[in-house]
Amino acid sequence: MTRRELAALLDHSVLKPESTEADVRAGAEVVRTLDVGYYCVQPAWVALAAALLDATPAKVVAVIGFPHGCDEPVVKAEAARLAVAHGARELDMVLNVGTLKSGRVQAVADDIAEVVRAAPGTPVKVILETAVLDDAEKRLACRVACDAGAAFVKTSTGFHPAGGATVADVRLLRECVGAGIGVKASGGIRTLQDALAMIDAGANRLGTSATAQILAALARAC
Repeated sequence: MTRRELAALLDHSVLKPESTEADVRAGAEVVRTLDVGYYCVQPAWVALAAALLDATPAKVVAVIGFPHGCDEPVVKAEAARLAVAHGARELDMVLNVGTLKSGRVQAVADDIAEVVRAAPGTPVKVILETAVLDDAEKRLACRVACDAGAAFVKTSTGFHPAGGATVADVRLLRECVGAGIGVKASGGIRTLQDALAMIDAGANRLGTSATAQILAALARAC
């Protein structure tokens, strides 16, 4: 895999609540200078990120209901509409894990579908927070997300103390959704070895804040 090919699969992420405007600008510079495909930011920074990357092919990604997923569906839907209006070209929404674990499958489906409807034509990734789900719940979450119109399923927010992406979970998600739906691995991907392992397991998008380090390592390896 070339550096450019890997860069095209990366969602460079600046998502910490304490991230400043300077941090967001620095992240956009990483995306611009390294030809990274995507830039994932909090909703409050979408307009700035979109302006900074306007002259590049990079797409801005906004998180919705982040990091807990517990907002009312109508709130998530309005956040999605605003994010798209401000320049987001993809949305990463957090599934309501507690609702899923309560067995309220239709409510989970409606939550996802409301965001999908709020942003027609905009790919929606559903963050499952796999570290707190058993395998049956992961499979159920994948089915519900796909049926509700998600373009991707995503492992993790990267903010849960239970952990982030694992190779086993990426492999399971890919098995569940097949070839037609994307799988994004996110949470704890900090090295080139991490990135390549996730891709080998079936991920076709990677969320990371270690973009520069990963791409530098690939350049050295080549």
